[in-house]
Amino acid sequence: MLDIRKATEEDWPAIWPIFQEVVSGGETYAYDPQTTAEEARGFWMSPAATTFVAAHGGEIVATYWLKANQPGLGAHVANAAFMVSPTWRGHGAGRAMGEHALRAARELGFEAMQFNFVVSANERAISLWKSLGFSIVGVIPKAFRHARLGLVDAYVMHRFLHDVSATAPFPSL
Repeated sequence: MLDIRKATEEDWPAIWPIFQEVVSGGETYAYDPQTTAEEARGFWMSPAATTFVAAHGGEIVATYWLKANQPGLGAHVANAAFMVSPTWRGHGAGRAMGEHALRAARELGFEAMQFNFVVSANERAISLWKSLGFSIVGVIPKAFRHARLGLVDAYVMHRFLHDVSATAPFPSL
């Protein structure tokens, strides 16, 4: 069972190795693989976002942040980013955090959630987001320089957070 809670500044030393390992692979995030701990802390622990951690037995095994996708007139749409320790991949941490993020976004009054840059080769993430009701609503051609595959597409994924049965769903691309 994972305990998902808001992160504190004291959690950063446990978040940093997860961030570093995920980003240094150059396969899922556009962050520079050489991002320093201080730069990463600025991104991940930004006051503009609420950062969460998922712990198992007191050990932080995953993290995510949640914020408005855009300021002002676009602030009703949430955005989030997720990282799971490689040793915890495939054990449900991503799903647990995704479900938590959807609940948290609803509680914060967001109307929808959008991911702006999901790497097309990240099949595990795409499958998870689709299973949680997200649709691919846009393709950014060859937008990501994948460490192994070269230039690959990035997807924009979206879902509404409330009952929108009167609204037709976005078509899947």
